Amino acid sequence: MKIISYNVNGIRAALKKGFLEWLQQANPDVIRIQETKAHKEQLDLSLFEDAGYPFHYWYSAEKKGYSSVAILSKIEPNHVAYGTGIDYMDFEGRNIRVDFDDVSIMSLYLPSGTNDARLDYKFQYMADFQEYINELKKVIPNLIICGDYNICHQEIDIHNPKGLKNTSGFLPAERKWIGEFIDNGFIDSFRYFNSEPDQYSWWSYRANARNNNKGWRLDYAMVSEPLKDRLKRAVILQEAKHSDHCPIVVEID
Repeated sequence: MKIISYNVNGIRAALKKGFLEWLQQANPDVIRIQETKAHKEQLDLSLFEDAGYPFHYWYSAEKKGYSSVAILSKIEPNHVAYGTGIDYMDFEGRNIRVDFDDVSIMSLYLPSGTNDARLDYKFQYMADFQEYINELKKVIPNLIICGDYNICHQEIDIHNPKGLKNTSGFLPAERKWIGEFIDNGFIDSFRYFNSEPDQYSWWSYRANARNNNKGWRLDYAMVSEPLKDRLKRAVILQEAKHSDHCPIVVEID
């Protein structure tokens, strides 16, 4: 199974940049999308069906043009879970999960900490999400959580670790949380296969950051430990340019 995760920073904008043509070439079995910034009523859903994804599920923020996640699949899932059941999370449309016979796949969009209030919100979200996942794993041990975590884990994951150490996304407490999240039963699938530096999934639109590869690795495919022996490949697709993020891939048997 080939799984892609992609923060598209607005699905309608991405469509105008050739997203569907790219999707057909990439040809994943399942793609998880973050920051659709759209309600499905604002989209021509037949475009995704014609591209080979008859099963598509959208979970949008109450506020239009904000946040929101989706999953497109070639395979019909047994069950779709919209949100987490935690109201303040679900108001912003940040979690959707599809359950297949032997694996469940989540699209996650963790908040960013753009100011003090949002940083407090982010830490509350991370704490409650960890508890939610702890309970979920008891029922669904074969779990893949892909998406934009809005955190760089290690110095290797950011272009200027010393200069950005006091910036949200690379704060010590954020890095500690994602490290503990991994230690609590997950594999950072990209780092499982790749230990090279300069491998990023997001670049600022400012100062020609992408062309200079001044980036951050904010997007992860976290694979639960029981799936370790089924991991085949994990890569970052930096050549895809429909967003300020790029897609990531994980493949499992």
